[in-house]
Amino acid sequence: MYGWEMLSFNIHDGFLEAIVRGNRSGLLTAADYNNLCQCENLDDVKMHLTATEYGPYLQNEPSPLHTTTIVEKCTLKLVDEYKHMMCQATEPLCTFLQYITYGHMIDNVVLIVTGTLHERDVNELLEKCHPLGMFDSIASLAVAQNMHELYRLVLVDTPLAPYFSECITSEDLDDMNIEIMRNTLYKAYLEDFYKFCEKLGGATAEIMCDLLSFEADRRAVSITINSIGTELTRDDRRKLYSNFGLLYPYGHEELAVCEDVDQVRGVMEKYPPYQSIFAKISYGESQMLDKAFYEEEVRRLCLSFEQQFHYAVFFAYIRLREQEIRNLMWISECVAQNQKNRVHDSVVFIF
Repeated sequence: MYGWEMLSFNIHDGFLEAIVRGNRSGLLTAADYNNLCQCENLDDVKMHLTATEYGPYLQNEPSPLHTTTIVEKCTLKLVDEYKHMMCQATEPLCTFLQYITYGHMIDNVVLIVTGTLHERDVNELLEKCHPLGMFDSIASLAVAQNMHELYRLVLVDTPLAPYFSECITSEDLDDMNIEIMRNTLYKAYLEDFYKFCEKLGGATAEIMCDLLSFEADRRAVSITINSIGTELTRDDRRKLYSNFGLLYPYGHEELAVCEDVDQVRGVMEKYPPYQSIFAKISYGESQMLDKAFYEEEVRRLCLSFEQQFHYAVFFAYIRLREQEIRNLMWISECVAQNQKNRVHDSVVFIF
C-alpha cells in the first residue's frame, strides 16, 4: 500500500469513496437476474425492480411499459448518482470524474454530426443523446448549417475541443469518415485519460492504467474485426490503435495485417491475459466476443474494489452500473419480444 495515500486520501475523498462503495452493494445480484429472466412481461420486470434501488424511478410508470422507459429510468438513477459525486468532489477527483463522461460526449457529438449530415430533427437527436455525455453547448451543434460550421462550434464550445483540433479537420466530417472520426477521438481521449492517471500516481495510476490498457486493447481488436473486408488500409487501421496497452506496439503491428477473425485470434492468444477470453469462444463464434470481453472487464472492475485509497472505484462503479443497464435492456427486450430462450445470451453477471 502507498503510505502517503493512506495518510491523506480520506481528508478530501474518503466520504465519496465510502458513498460509492455503499452504492456498489445496491448492484443487482445473480438471484435478481435469475428472477428477472423468469418474468413473463415488462410489468413483471418493473415489479421486481421496484424492490431494488431502481424502485423510486419506476414505481410511478404506467402500463404498458416499454424497454426504452425502463432503460431511461435506470439511466436516470446513474446520472443522479454521478451528479451527487460531482457536487461533493474536489480536485483532482472532479477532473477525474469529468474524464469518465468524455466517452459519452464523443458518442453524442458523433450522433449530432451524423444527424446533421442526414438533416434529422434537432430535438429528436438531443433526446437520443446519453445524459452523461450532455454539456451546455451541445444544442448549438445541432443548429449548424454545414460541416465547416459544425467543426467550428465543436472547437469552440465543447470539452472535446483538444481532441478535435489534434485529430480531425472539417474535411473529415462526411458519411464515410464518421466511424473513423469516432475511433480517432476515442484514441485521443483514452491516451489523454491514461496520461492524466499516470500523473495522479499511486494506486490510482496502477489500477486505472491497467483498466484503460484493457479498454485500449479491446478497441484495437474491435477496430480490426470491424475493418476486415472494408476499404480501410493497414496504415489507417494502425493509426486508430491507442499508443499504450499490452498489445502496444508489437501486437498492433500483427493486428494491422490480419485479414480474418481467426488471424486476430492467433495474435491475441500470444498474450496470456487474453488467452482465457478467446478460450471461451469456438472458431466461427466471433459474435460472442463482445460478451467475453465484457465479462473480463467486469471481473477487473470488481477487483478494483479490493484496494483502498484510489479513484478507480469511481470509474469501476459507473462502468458496472452501465453494464447493469445493458443487462436490463437485453432482458427487457427478450421478455417484450417473447424470446426468453435467448435471455442469457448477452447477460453479464456482476456478482
